[in-house]
Amino acid sequence: MPTALLPLSVTEAAVCCEPLTQETLTDTQADDLARSIKALADPTRLRMISIIAGSPEQEACVCDITEAFDLGQPTVSHHLKVLLDAGYLTRSKRGTWAYYQLVPGSLDALARVFQSA
Repeated sequence: MPTALLPLSVTEAAVCCEPLTQETLTDTQADDLARSIKALADPTRLRMISIIAGSPEQEACVCDITEAFDLGQPTVSHHLKVLLDAGYLTRSKRGTWAYYQLVPGSLDALARVFQSA
């Protein structure tokens, strides 16, 4: 049998493949990252992030966000709370309205996890 068709040994396979990252995640880091990714792993939340990111000063009133969706206000508020709790958004009150703003660098930090060094 030609050597090109023989399966690689474990040692040979380990030598040919470079690691995807320089450091591996701890259990706690993996749990935190999974929670963070789950917050974004929803089409509605991704659109909300997009609306806020595309707004002047990366900030939007809850009334503008609600208007963009065919959802009730409690559902929109739930999605925004998930993004807030995950650390992607901050919230400030102005009169009766809540304004949501992207946390600077919050999406960059997530992107760095997936970049190879």
